[in-house]
Amino acid sequence: MHAVVAYESMYGNTRRVAEAIAAGLQSTCSVTLVPVSQLERESLDTADLIVIGGPTHVRGMSRTSTRKAAEEAAHKPGSTLAVEADAQAPGLREWLTSLGRPNVQAAVFDTKIKMPAAFSGRASRGIAKELRRHGVTLLTKPESFLVSKDNQLLPGEEDRARIWGQQLARTVAGAAHSSKSQES
Repeated sequence: MHAVVAYESMYGNTRRVAEAIAAGLQSTCSVTLVPVSQLERESLDTADLIVIGGPTHVRGMSRTSTRKAAEEAAHKPGSTLAVEADAQAPGLREWLTSLGRPNVQAAVFDTKIKMPAAFSGRASRGIAKELRRHGVTLLTKPESFLVSKDNQLLPGEEDRARIWGQQLARTVAGAAHSSKSQES
């Protein structure tokens, strides 16, 4: 079983969640962890699962303008934010437009401020919608991992992401076993 965990991250929170998910998946899968800006479409051809996530910006997936605003916020005097190296690279929204129709199952996640989704939005909903539009089957509902208003991953969220990764690994392994049983 092979899983690809792809992410977009501005300040490192989504990357940390992706790393934790990848660690959880490693219980039963070989895992490739990659920023979406470096994700080759061909790498999905050998994947049994793709887990993809990004930060919630202005109630949804990032855009060029929101990535620029995030970088500007990090460079303001007194800011404690540090921007990821590839923060200004094309993000999930752009990558999803070139996806095609891969034959792969998926799970999606986002990072968002801890408040009701009705107020904050959720990038994962848009990611899921785009994946379904490209014919991708989602194994589970979108998941959100929480950050503070100071843009720090909340305590326990990395552990929760690792456990979610373990659950995904079991789900994929169960689906593969069920599929092989039906072929026999």
